[in-house]
Amino acid sequence: MRNNRQIRLTALLFLAPTIIGLIAFRLIPIGWSFALSFYDWKIFDTATFAGLDNYAHILSSPTAAKIFGNTAYFALIYVPGSISLALVLAVLLNNGLKSSTFFRGAFFLPYITSTVAVTLAWRWIFSTKFGLLNNFLMWLGVDSPPAWLADPLWALPAVALVSIWKDVGFYMILLLAGLQTIDPTLYEAARVDGAKPVRQFFKITIPLLSRSLFFVLILAMVRSTQTFEITYALTGGGPNQASTTLAFWIYQNAFVEYELGYAAALSYILCFILGLLTLLNFYFRKRWVHE
Repeated sequence: MRNNRQIRLTALLFLAPTIIGLIAFRLIPIGWSFALSFYDWKIFDTATFAGLDNYAHILSSPTAAKIFGNTAYFALIYVPGSISLALVLAVLLNNGLKSSTFFRGAFFLPYITSTVAVTLAWRWIFSTKFGLLNNFLMWLGVDSPPAWLADPLWALPAVALVSIWKDVGFYMILLLAGLQTIDPTLYEAARVDGAKPVRQFFKITIPLLSRSLFFVLILAMVRSTQTFEITYALTGGGPNQASTTLAFWIYQNAFVEYELGYAAALSYILCFILGLLTLLNFYFRKRWVHE
């Protein structure tokens, strides 16, 4: 008995730093921010209990409706775009593309590159007068190419495009790992039976890759609601909040307007939305994910 007690005590002593860190830097801030969402508090003023006023104001605000719409629009561009492109790249690299090792590193490099460096390069590409993109469009015959980062119509798609370009390498690596677990003899048997590459892709690759696709889908959905650095560096949420998404708006309310209670309520609404979407994905998982 004594030895067992000593073993448990020793284990607790080794686990103590992790447990203390988890409680101090995770659980307590989560609980404190949830309580804060029911208060009206600017950082230099006295906090006053507001009940559900913050949540009610968010749900009735036209600005909030616009921001939620922007977030959904961004997700509709980012999630299918990044997953589709990552899947195409992964299949090409898995099928013996020449210099595949080089291309794996090249496609993954933007993901580990500094976001500031990435956005500075893309600001130059999107520049209205001197950017590579508009000069290329004028060379093709487009007389008045858009001001990508200053036009409310194009600002959010531009941010989504840069986000896809930066993250697609990470998703590609995950899908490539999934592809390499598929038995090559399945493709050989399909070829013997006369199946064309397109049929092999939809009847073998997609079903057997569905678990990896599901994992990437969850990651991409979460990532699509958390875009901040690229938005901050490219457009600052403008013009006229056209590229402001929920994560960026939380930052503005918390650290620009100092409306900490309101920002906390926004954070928990975002958490609720992500939790609901994740549960829905797990609910429908059995319909398309092959175990």
